[in-house]
Amino acid sequence: MKRWFLPEAPDLLGLLGHQGEVTIAGIEALCAWSSGDHSAEAEVRAREHEADQARREVLTAVKHAFVTPISPEDVYEISERLDNILNAAKNLVREAELLGMDPDPPMAGMADLVAQGVRELVSALPCLAADPDRATGQADAAVHHQRGVERIYRSAMSALFQVEEIREVTGRRELYRRYARMGEAVEGVAHRIWYAVVKVG
Repeated sequence: MKRWFLPEAPDLLGLLGHQGEVTIAGIEALCAWSSGDHSAEAEVRAREHEADQARREVLTAVKHAFVTPISPEDVYEISERLDNILNAAKNLVREAELLGMDPDPPMAGMADLVAQGVRELVSALPCLAADPDRATGQADAAVHHQRGVERIYRSAMSALFQVEEIREVTGRRELYRRYARMGEAVEGVAHRIWYAVVKVG
């Protein structure tokens, strides 16, 4: 008697969503750190390691999946770009520690907007196959928050012209740029969500 085996069908969007939830937790820890809670630095680092494991699970599932809700390439790219956001957060708190600098209000504002953008991205993930219009709408909302990061960044950089202490200017400039790059990473995920939807359509 022949036995028929169905090909493996892992829940790729569910696994990607799990990576996204870990990313949210890590960025929320960054928000706490950016608002003055130095103990949250350890949480940022811990969540970054947890996200690495979640990403490995996504990639393993992609490797073994026979059918995927969106293209394997798009799953890979979205996962990688999410990972870039949390890596940037970990590197930021490490850089601040090396510079011996505490966060300030512009950093707290940018962190909050990055967090809002990440939440929009993660909310889009389950909709990629079932409700692409909603997914792209949330991707657009994430880009809107990224524009807010840019506005705070420009304002904070302009304010540095009034600071005379070279060490302060140099250190703040580097940290502000890292927040701006995190915002750009959020936009990068949003663009890939749009690309994945356009390809399916």
